[in-house]
Amino acid sequence: MTKSTKEIRKVSIVGTGAYLPEKVLTNHDLEKMVDTSDEWITKRTGIKERRIVDNGLATSDLATQAALRAIEDAGVSPKDVDLIITSTITPDTLFPSTSCYVQEKIGATGAGAFDVLAACAGFVYALSIGQCYVSSGAADTALIIGAECLSKITDYTDRTSCILFGDGAGAAVIQKSKGRHEILATYLGADGSQAGILTLPAGGSKMPTSYQTIDERMHFIKFRGKEVFKLAINTLTDLINDTIEKCGLTVDDVDLFIPHQSNFRIIEATMEKLGVPMEKAYFNIDRYGNTSSASVPIAIDEVSKSGRLKAGDIVLLAAFGGGLTWSSSVIRW
Repeated sequence: MTKSTKEIRKVSIVGTGAYLPEKVLTNHDLEKMVDTSDEWITKRTGIKERRIVDNGLATSDLATQAALRAIEDAGVSPKDVDLIITSTITPDTLFPSTSCYVQEKIGATGAGAFDVLAACAGFVYALSIGQCYVSSGAADTALIIGAECLSKITDYTDRTSCILFGDGAGAAVIQKSKGRHEILATYLGADGSQAGILTLPAGGSKMPTSYQTIDERMHFIKFRGKEVFKLAINTLTDLINDTIEKCGLTVDDVDLFIPHQSNFRIIEATMEKLGVPMEKAYFNIDRYGNTSSASVPIAIDEVSKSGRLKAGDIVLLAAFGGGLTWSSSVIRW
């Protein structure tokens, strides 16, 4: 018996898009809400402001805008999209998936649609899944989205966490390789034994919604900051080294690092541990805060449209989030 020799196709990002709500929540605004200060927030996180959705808008609304921009950038029609994968921890509803709402809103009739839940690492998880579909020939055009309305699950009475999070969406269209923006490798990992240090406790089958869970504010993000900080630096450093080695590269070969925008000090410490100058790291956390799975695709779109990269440059994406989960991808621009 002979094995199938069906070609595994190379896959590239052919279009990107992002959407940020217009409303800006500054550190000075937060000073009026909780016991904090612009100086304290900036020193510990690097964040100066973040975007917040208006009442009545949901994650699919942000995702739809980012998706339409990515589709236009790719020069394709919504009807060309075979598959929609959205990474989010703030879905419109537990079901149907946010991807199904996006499919209807953009008119991607007949496209497969589902969500991925891997917190801040989720966009690269979704990108990896989409890459597998396209490389195998199961799909020709996939729409990959990272979108969050974190303001909906942020506890604005908790001074340690409410300063961190913002809303936004980013998207990418991927197809079989055309020679540019090729995805060279992806790496996914998780450690469920650390699930408790970053979580949304209530609202699922483990702790269904009740008067008690509402009274105890269990429907908001809970995390143990010091533990997350330490684990993030060590995990991201190992992740980046492993991913680069998988591609037969070194850190010196990478032209731009795009890490998840969780905390400027985490990015800074990770780059220092890698021996990489900060000039090689992209960050926009000062403007948007932590947008979870939206942060990486928003950054990719900004980089793509800024002209910062030239053809052939090596870009490394890396993210770490609740689960604990982590993910990375290497792209040849």
